[in-house]
Amino acid sequence: MRHPARKVLVGILVLFLLPLAVHAALYAGKDRPASFRDADWSSVGMLPPADADRDARFLVFTGRTGRWKGIFAVHSWIVFKPENATTWSRYDMVGWGQPVRTNGWAPDARWFGDTPRVLVDVQGSAATALIPKVKAAIAAYSYTHSGDYRIWPGPNSNTFTATVLRAVPELETTLPSNAVGKDFRPYPYVGLTDSGTGMEASLWGLLGVKLGWIEGVEVNVLGLVAGLDLRHPGLKLPGFGRIGVDDGSAIAASAPAK
Repeated sequence: MRHPARKVLVGILVLFLLPLAVHAALYAGKDRPASFRDADWSSVGMLPPADADRDARFLVFTGRTGRWKGIFAVHSWIVFKPENATTWSRYDMVGWGQPVRTNGWAPDARWFGDTPRVLVDVQGSAATALIPKVKAAIAAYSYTHSGDYRIWPGPNSNTFTATVLRAVPELETTLPSNAVGKDFRPYPYVGLTDSGTGMEASLWGLLGVKLGWIEGVEVNVLGLVAGLDLRHPGLKLPGFGRIGVDDGSAIAASAPAK
């Protein structure tokens, strides 16, 4: 029994703790804002004014979290505008006040000084079809009261975004592996992955495994994820997220819907 247990411990060390330690060292070596007030939360100018384009649009952004949390995870949020809308609508889940925040920042704002990355960008008639489902999922989200936010294992910002994305499985997308909290559910779960292209088993987002075309292979230990990207060869490492061949997801998703 000793040898299998030792192998498990070595595997956890190599796949989870070692990459996280390396990422922590690299993260600490960069100049980052020391506090919320010191951080830049301004728009990066990625999105035009809402009334500059009549078409509907739906996006999901991610940005590295701040302070010590940035060692582990990215933050995610949802942005959309219906057809002919004159304003953007942005939704985040945050850890202070009312958890689900509407238009707390510019839709394409930096997050704790980090330039956001577009994970999903759907435009035109496809976005028009998605937005009512997104609105309904936001309205039905369970954790909307003060005190509901829990940084780990969830529900947190990534739990919120993942829950909304599950309401639109036609997107066939999932959050990055370092979006800690994305796998949280208040119950054990066995079923389809978020993208609907595979299967997963999860215990409250603390322990789990996924195998799917979009998700690839993911092993979750205490919210940290290690695995493989099967579609676009790459590694998924705690802290780092995905490392490998450029998957082109943001570029491909940005093409107007046909």
